[in-house]
Amino acid sequence: MTIHGKVVAITGASSGIGAATARHLASLGASVVLGARRTDRLDLLVTEIEGAGGTAAATRVDVTTPEDLQSLVALAVERFGRLDVLVGNAGISRISPIADLDVAGWSAMVDVNIKGILHGIAAALPVFSRQGSGHLITVVSTSGLKIVPTQAVYAGTKNAVRTLLEGLRQESTTGALRTTSISPGYVNTELIENAVDDPALREQARQNMANLGIEPGAVARAIAFVIDQPDDVEIGDMTIRPTRQG
Repeated sequence: MTIHGKVVAITGASSGIGAATARHLASLGASVVLGARRTDRLDLLVTEIEGAGGTAAATRVDVTTPEDLQSLVALAVERFGRLDVLVGNAGISRISPIADLDVAGWSAMVDVNIKGILHGIAAALPVFSRQGSGHLITVVSTSGLKIVPTQAVYAGTKNAVRTLLEGLRQESTTGALRTTSISPGYVNTELIENAVDDPALREQARQNMANLGIEPGAVARAIAFVIDQPDDVEIGDMTIRPTRQG
């Protein structure tokens, strides 16, 4: 695989898809640069990866803060000399009917799921331009493809990211940039823990995740695949839309 030797930064890396992706890419020889708010978990993950013979670095990243994404990218360049891939994985969900008027939840999803991706793009694009190459991978969701009750705003944020990446693809005509959106279905992660306030509904959602969700490692393998193989593919519950400019 061509992953060996690549430098990959990952947001939302302290658990779930982000942590699984860090472990998997490091096992394939990538140098991984990890960002998340829970630095205690990041430190443990770096120790685990290095103990297994991999290469990793980490810094605190709140994707709602542009400077944190700039620090993540800067860490990659300072420590490893370049940044080949940025995986925009950090995301949150609030599940409720629109009529519940969870205005704070809506704002939080917009800030993390949309603005967080834009902040990553703003941090990474200048580096990719200087290098003459770079790859943006975003973890979106099938929720943005099949709209269901109680997920309208969450789906809207995911559709917005898909639109942003398609617009960026069309604008990027120099051959320096690749973009990929990966849309998993249910993934068995901690995402549901803060998505539902009602304890009974949250427990039901946990059971649904456990019974129906794919493991985060499946998404990690898909991310590795599109880093290595840019052709359009569909894998299981995931829709993957890589593109190459040139």
